[in-house]
Amino acid sequence: MTAPRRLGPSRLEHSFERLIWHFRLITLIPVVMSLLGSVSCFVIGTEAELRALSQVMQGRFNNSSSTLLIGEVVGGIDYYLIGIALLIFGYGIYELVISDIDPRLHDQSTVRRNLLSIESLDGLKQKLTKVIVVALIVTAFKSMVSFKVSTANELLMYCAGVLMLAFSAWLIGKVEKH
Repeated sequence: MTAPRRLGPSRLEHSFERLIWHFRLITLIPVVMSLLGSVSCFVIGTEAELRALSQVMQGRFNNSSSTLLIGEVVGGIDYYLIGIALLIFGYGIYELVISDIDPRLHDQSTVRRNLLSIESLDGLKQKLTKVIVVALIVTAFKSMVSFKVSTANELLMYCAGVLMLAFSAWLIGKVEKH
């Protein structure tokens, strides 16, 4: 008695699998939107940095307004970090779902070469988490620059905030080593 012969996939199955494969291209929408958002954040951050630089060059600051000026510079950096997070997201999703990106290498080797070394969705989440935590640290620093301490309770809250920022930076370093 012979075992039943398995034929190759049917035409319907093959057509459906091709449709599913092409449906991955819908991820181009979040890729393009995150890249446009990244450019927007870079433009907004650059505008904030140029505004602060203009005030410095014109000498329109004093001891009390310099704190606000530092906050504006840090705010520009915050926009840059958010832009980088959006760039990493768009780049990572494209590489995970669509294709590897590396215009420097035109050969078709089987070795996976991508700039961010994103091998899985978890790897993408880890890279994004690091950038987002750094952006949150910068945002907290921006708020703390203009924080006025007038009571012992406010001083304790300020110190607790600094300790939390230091702890989160330490945790990012620990995760990176593993």
